[in-house]
Formats: sequence, C-alpha cells, structure tokens
Amino acid sequence: MHTKDFNVAIVGGGMCGLSCAIGLSRAGIDVRVFESAPKFEEIGAGVGLGPNALRALKGLGVLDVVLEKINEMKPNQRLFRFVPIAGEHELLLDINGCVNDRLMLCRPVFLDALAPLLDPGVTQFNKRAASIEPVASGRQRLNFADGTTYEADLIIGADGIKSMVRATVVDQGISPLGFANTHAYRGLVSIAALKAAGLKTDVKRPHNWVGMGQHLITFPIKDDTTLNIVAFNRPILNTISPELPQPWVEPVDQKELLDAFAGCGNDVNLMLQHMKRPSRWSIHTLYPPLESYVKGRVALVGDAAHGMLPHLGAGVGQGFEDVYTICCLLGHAGTTKATLDTALAVYNELRPPRANFVLQRSIQMGNVYDNFGPEGFTGKEIRERLKGMFEPVWNHDLESQVSAAIAEKLERAQN
Repeated sequence: MHTKDFNVAIVGGGMCGLSCAIGLSRAGIDVRVFESAPKFEEIGAGVGLGPNALRALKGLGVLDVVLEKINEMKPNQRLFRFVPIAGEHELLLDINGCVNDRLMLCRPVFLDALAPLLDPGVTQFNKRAASIEPVASGRQRLNFADGTTYEADLIIGADGIKSMVRATVVDQGISPLGFANTHAYRGLVSIAALKAAGLKTDVKRPHNWVGMGQHLITFPIKDDTTLNIVAFNRPILNTISPELPQPWVEPVDQKELLDAFAGCGNDVNLMLQHMKRPSRWSIHTLYPPLESYVKGRVALVGDAAHGMLPHLGAGVGQGFEDVYTICCLLGHAGTTKATLDTALAVYNELRPPRANFVLQRSIQMGNVYDNFGPEGFTGKEIRERLKGMFEPVWNHDLESQVSAAIAEKLERAQN
C-alpha cells in the first residue's frame, strides 16, 4: 500500500536498482522500475561483497533471502591470499582474519533471489530511457526510446557506468568517464577440471596473483564448483586515458589471452588455458569523481554515481550503501513531497565523500597489484602498501552515520 504522497521512477533493474525498488516499496512509496533488457539480468559472473555491503543488505531486509538462495547459513569467511603471477606462486600475504564476513556469489543469483520480493507490476522491461526533462511542480518526465513517457516526483539513476541519467546531473557535454588502460579477460572454469589437470594452488580460497602490469583475481562460486577468473592486463601503468568507443565488452580468441599473459607461472597458465571462450572488458572509471550525485529531483546510485575500478571489490558495496541511505531518507516518516529536496540534500551530503574515497582507493590498489616485480615493488613493499587499505572500506558504520544524519539534519529541517 502506498502511504507516501510522492512517486519514484528507477532507471535500471540491476543489483542496485532492484534492491532500491524493494526498499522504497516496503517504505510505502509508489515506485516503478524501467529496465532496458527483456528481463532482470546482470552482465558478468562473480561478485564479492564485503562486510559493509552485507550490513547494508541486512538493513534493507534482503540479506537472508540472498543467503538462502546461495545455500549459505551465513556469509562465508574466505579472504584473499596474495601470490606472484609468475614463478612458483609463493605466498606474499594472507589477509585472513582482517574481517569476519565476506560473501562471494553470482550476480544473476542475486537478482533471482530478490526478484520475487517485488510486485511484478512495478517493473517494465524493454524500456530504454532516452532523456529526462522537468515538468510542472518539480516533477520529472522520463522519455523512452519507444516514444512513451512517465512522470515522477523523483528519478533515481541506477543504470550503471554508462548511465543515461548521469547526463542530467553533470554538465551537458562533459564525459567524466576515463579508460584505465586496462583490459580484463573474464571466464568461468570448472575447479574439478583444473585439479584433474594438475593445479597445485587451493583455489577454493580467493587469490590475487600480482605482477608487473598485470594481475589475476580468482575466487570460487556455485558451491565451490566453479572458479571465477578475471585477468587484468595493463600495458600502460598509473594513468587514466579518455573514454574508449563502445563496445567495451567483446568475445576474443583464447590466443589473445594467452599471448597477453605469456611468461606467467604454471598454475596461472593452466587456468588461462582452461578459459576457452574469454570475454575482454575495457575497464573504465568515473574520473575525476562526481562532486554531486543529485541535481534537482534526479539522483544517482551505484555505478551511475561512482563507477570505480574493481581492485577493492567494493563497487557494488558502495552501491548498496547508496541504496540503504536513500531508502532510509525517503522512507523516513517526515519525508513527504514537500520535504523531498531536504532528504535528497542529506543524501548528497553523505554519499559523495564516502563513495569517492573508495573510488580513489580502488585506483591506488590497482597501482599496487600491477607493480610487483624486479622493476616495481618487492614482496615486503606490497605487504606494507596493503596495510590498512581494506579496513576503512569494510568497517564503515553506515547505520550510525545515516541515523545521526536523520536526527541532526533531516528531522531538524523537517520540523
């Protein structure tokens, strides 16, 4: 039942868009989701969620459903081991024990878990948003590629790093996207097949295989039967270049992958040889970061607001923090159509400093991972540079921050 006097349109039905729609619906808000695809789907395979992301999902009331879907009683606790990409892959660092909770899962499984929580009538598929324009009384009109329109008191852009909604928030004609001079080759491989072929490393623990100008991230999914592999190759280090033409994701021949990682150690070679049909991703980020995630009655969440490099495994987590924050503010008893701008102002005060800090740190982490070797960092230097990098991301007390902001800023302004 709708108990609020305003309505919200969400552009994008991915992980952040769907969780946001559920949170707002439960708060009594009339919400609609417009997704360009014919169904809920996510590009990509595995994703890691840190403790901060799990707390946000718990606050939204959806964590238990996700755990049940992936057949976990609680978040698993396997953290990364760092080993060289070349040679015998001797241990450089084991960060096990730094945090208590972390979860690895498939993106499509997350959507499958959450989709039944939302009234099917809330979502319209095959709806590609083309533009946004203001109309009377502060409302916004969404114009779709099929010629239809929809009006809402607030539009939330959850449409990813290639966001159309972002153009309404930033200055027209300015592209904040930058290419990290990095290509990531992604694939899924049977762990049983790797073991049968002679793999020595226990890949049921997540690993970061570091090197000079390249590194690999591997972690198990699907009840530890499948290895998610992301192989990053960065010939030009420590720079952000202008955005590349699309498409950014393309299937490639395995030979390109093997040539890019020639000279790696035996276990890395074995894993790459089992990636028969890799896809190549051109890695982009929002750089410089956006100073504001809100303009008028249009707001951004997730990658639309702060698409970041994946080197902290924190991008989706920051999106869930956005969603938790905006759902708490919009769902607050004192938030009405008349006070909507105040709630959005508080959201915009809280989220850019936090998410942009994580964005900047993700760039730093990539520079650590891709600078291990004779001409770069030693193992000792890698260990020193990694100290304290994850804890500020994982240990942030979002619930207390949002509660304090509601009491000190939102309620005071509404009264």
